Amino acid sequence: MESWQLHEWFAEYLDAYNRHDPEALRAFVDPHVRRAHLPGGVDAFLSDAADLWHAFPDWRWRSIQVIAEDDRIAAHVRGSGTHTGVYAGIEPTRRRVNVAEFVMYRIVNGRIGAATGSGDAELRAQLL
Repeated sequence: MESWQLHEWFAEYLDAYNRHDPEALRAFVDPHVRRAHLPGGVDAFLSDAADLWHAFPDWRWRSIQVIAEDDRIAAHVRGSGTHTGVYAGIEPTRRRVNVAEFVMYRIVNGRIGAATGSGDAELRAQLL
């Protein structure tokens, strides 16, 4: 994909994520996606998204900056939502959280083939 196509692809990906639509999101993720320090595969990817959506029903990602080149996307995104369900063993706090995340994706045949990110340490810290 060209750089401009990757930017559009990423905007569509975030839209699917923000709609909390697992089937739409599945179309963006390779069945065998590799994730740094996390279980691989699209089902694990979607399970983690579902856990986030359950704990934060109003969760939304906002794109701050995206750099796209060759088959790579580097993005700075901000996520926010209200903690109303159990997340990573943490009972609901009803706190509104707002976190920064930095992610890198390798796009293979129009899908996320590999992903790494800054993790959820900032999110957990806001809940404890």
